[in-house]
Amino acid sequence: MSTNPAVYPKQYDVIVVGAGHAGIEAALAAARMGCQTLLLTINLDTIAFMSCNPAVGGPAKSQLVREVDALGGQMGIATDMTFLQMKMLNTTKGPAVQSLRAQSDRKEYHRLMKRLLEEQENLDLKQDMVEEIVLPDVWPRHVAAQPAPLLAIRTSLDTFYHTKTIVVTTGTFLNGIIHTGMKHQEAGRAGEFPAKGLSESLKKIGLRLGRLKTGTPARLNKRSIDFSKMTPQPGDEPCLAGRQAPKMFSFIWEYQQYGLSGVSGNPAIRLPMVTCHLTHTNEKTHEIIRANLDRSPLFSGKIKGVGPRYCPSIEDKVTRFPDKTSHQCFIEPCGRDTNEMYAQGLNTSLPEDVQLEFLRTMNGLENVEILRPGYAVEYDFVPSSQLKYSLETKNIEGLFCAGQINGTSGYEEAAAQGIVAGINAALKVKGREPMILRRDECYIGTLIDDLITKEIDEPYRMLTSRSEYRLLLRQDNADLRLTEKGHQVGLVSSERYQAFLKKKEAVENGDLISPEVEEQIFIQKKYDGYIKRQLLQVEKFKRMENHRIPEGFEYQDLHGISKEAIAKLDYHRPPSVGQASRIAGVSPADIGVLLVYLEAHRRTMVR
Repeated sequence: MSTNPAVYPKQYDVIVVGAGHAGIEAALAAARMGCQTLLLTINLDTIAFMSCNPAVGGPAKSQLVREVDALGGQMGIATDMTFLQMKMLNTTKGPAVQSLRAQSDRKEYHRLMKRLLEEQENLDLKQDMVEEIVLPDVWPRHVAAQPAPLLAIRTSLDTFYHTKTIVVTTGTFLNGIIHTGMKHQEAGRAGEFPAKGLSESLKKIGLRLGRLKTGTPARLNKRSIDFSKMTPQPGDEPCLAGRQAPKMFSFIWEYQQYGLSGVSGNPAIRLPMVTCHLTHTNEKTHEIIRANLDRSPLFSGKIKGVGPRYCPSIEDKVTRFPDKTSHQCFIEPCGRDTNEMYAQGLNTSLPEDVQLEFLRTMNGLENVEILRPGYAVEYDFVPSSQLKYSLETKNIEGLFCAGQINGTSGYEEAAAQGIVAGINAALKVKGREPMILRRDECYIGTLIDDLITKEIDEPYRMLTSRSEYRLLLRQDNADLRLTEKGHQVGLVSSERYQAFLKKKEAVENGDLISPEVEEQIFIQKKYDGYIKRQLLQVEKFKRMENHRIPEGFEYQDLHGISKEAIAKLDYHRPPSVGQASRIAGVSPADIGVLLVYLEAHRRTMVR
């Protein structure tokens, strides 16, 4: 640390570190709730970058985006304003697994988000790298002489910023290393510096770090692709069966008919949809990959971090599924004004020459040229068992973590955590109770509960199968579930809330005043029996959640519980029996014994 650092004169309520999808939602939420907020990023020109596929939504992820929107977040609106293609998936299946997916214009999404941040009241946007989180007991003397905030940060320029709360949303940048073949370089993303100092600082202040890995495919030159040999994948065109299509992520477009002003219509709807295309790998592709595994950092042992099981590299797929003769690859555009195409399904860290060789075995890619090779990135993360359900760290008051730093993958998972962390940082500043979302209320609650109670040994991805209440937690009813909470914390405006209430009243009264209301009434009638059954499950869940475990409860004194369960319970310190029951390594028998001890403890306290 410099002996003569600069002290920024302005004190903040909330500082957000990182301007990816989590950081944006956190910063906008805090600022819109009236907190003086600072958003720091290594590079202003990469705000809201879609580092992997320029797409939003899909199974389970669309539920997250619509929940973020219902709480008052920005991702859904930005996606609607910048999409290239919008498509509803799983339309032949039930409403619980139907999901909206958008192919986005990568640069337009970035431009829109950057402009919103620059124009947002109560929000300062600055370019600098955070090197250190500084706790009050280690401030330099002249910094400590300032009005005493809870925390401070030091940047690479040796500037100190005072703040009451910090939200860390560093994505893949903590000690990031990218791999292409046997070439390795320190970077959080191709061509961008990693955050090495901050990673060491987090360890120094007592956080335990782990190591994960993710990857991305090559970007291809559109001019070198023969789309006539591929299967077109169009989006949902307008005027489908007499109603306007496609559907959008944000509820604000729907709320215009209920009196929400300031929404002039979605300009992206007027633009022509861009078609994606489908091709496949084949046996020749797989032969080339298998013949070059010795040049793969993943198989040579160079990469130590664990990759995502549900979004594996093509090397993983070929190795793990040797009997499968082909794998899908969607060729998707990155924008309207670029020839850059994304090869979804072909994540790889093989050398560039091998990437080119195996790509040219596929239909339509016989003469393809690579604009950017694919690569893998390893990075540090903070295992989420160290967090509260508000996403505040358990041991450092005022410090929150959100996004990939918590062990997740995906823009949608990051945005969902970002808005929760931003809301709770603002509520902490205001002296209010945190907003805790339960797993029976939303996918966001399921996501956070899973992160905290389960062992994260690979990047976590949201799936519909992870929610036992998915029939209740559909993408179509996200506003009915969460708008009230967004309004209570001060993020959903009164005007939007009043429009929402009109829709809610129409649903309750059975008034068919719009296609969206009609859809709600239809689903509730058709699935009435299933919905009632899940509501009974929710009531049982709530009883377990409401069965509180006293703070400081001594698990070491329990007999009849396995040693593994005692260690896990003592480590996680769950606040309720319900949360204890979801911790890996804690069996139903262990919970039964715990309930007996808790009842004895309650009787002792009553006496």
